Amino acid sequence: MTDAQAPPPGGLHAHSPEVAAAKARRWGAFYYAEQVLRVMKNYAWSMLMYSVGQPVAYLFAMGVGLATLVDSQDAAAFGGVSYLTFIAPALLMSAAVMTAANEFTFPVMAGFKWRRTYFGPHASPLTPSQIAAGHIMAVTLRLLLQSAIYFAAVALFGATPHGSAWLGILVATLAGLSFGLPLMAYSASITEDKGQFALVMRLIVMPLFLFSGTFFPLDTLPLALRWIGWISPIWHGTELGRVAGYGYQEPPLLTLVHVAVLAGLAAVGWILTRRRFEKRMGQ
Repeated sequence: MTDAQAPPPGGLHAHSPEVAAAKARRWGAFYYAEQVLRVMKNYAWSMLMYSVGQPVAYLFAMGVGLATLVDSQDAAAFGGVSYLTFIAPALLMSAAVMTAANEFTFPVMAGFKWRRTYFGPHASPLTPSQIAAGHIMAVTLRLLLQSAIYFAAVALFGATPHGSAWLGILVATLAGLSFGLPLMAYSASITEDKGQFALVMRLIVMPLFLFSGTFFPLDTLPLALRWIGWISPIWHGTELGRVAGYGYQEPPLLTLVHVAVLAGLAAVGWILTRRRFEKRMGQ
């Protein structure tokens, strides 16, 4: 046997094209998720500082600094809990939604137009829906990890009095997906960058952050503005986070409505995203 015919050291060998194609068809979403996660690893510290550092700074400024003034004026204004405990779930949800807004806009545009990173995997047996699913899986993992780290920081501030408060991690991830997946479908439909994402951040994300009961109860807003919270994934997630975090009292039916809205938005967003990817990539 010549050197060229000798098996690789340790008995390792490459799969045949048929086997490799079959594995890609079965596990393609996981393969693409791995690729996205490897790219994220290159700027992990930047993601950590933006995704966790910014809301923790808000938490310290609003929940520790401003809270000393708010709590001294009216201790019962926020359901009998401290202002810090009141805003902590809202900031957790807001951080997840803002991260999703970033991950499902510019990277999607890059995948289709700027860097065309979706088309290389598509030249393999990976389908457009697998590529979309892989991207979503990677971002979901990021949202889970980010929310867990932020929750740990919140716990250090003493703003998680109930043992079920950890459920806020899952709620924040769902809230991020409920906003991010419809946005991903929209991003996949854009063929020319004309500042659409900047408008989304300024005219949608920021108003949702400010008017979703983040810093004060939603019912203190004028009725003309209250509807912003009613349609906001941040508000629905925040209400669930407060129920789990400190036992916020609300009708059980309303709790189910919050879950249904978040899950429904995420499901519709996934369906639209899959269709858009398949249409855009010629399947």
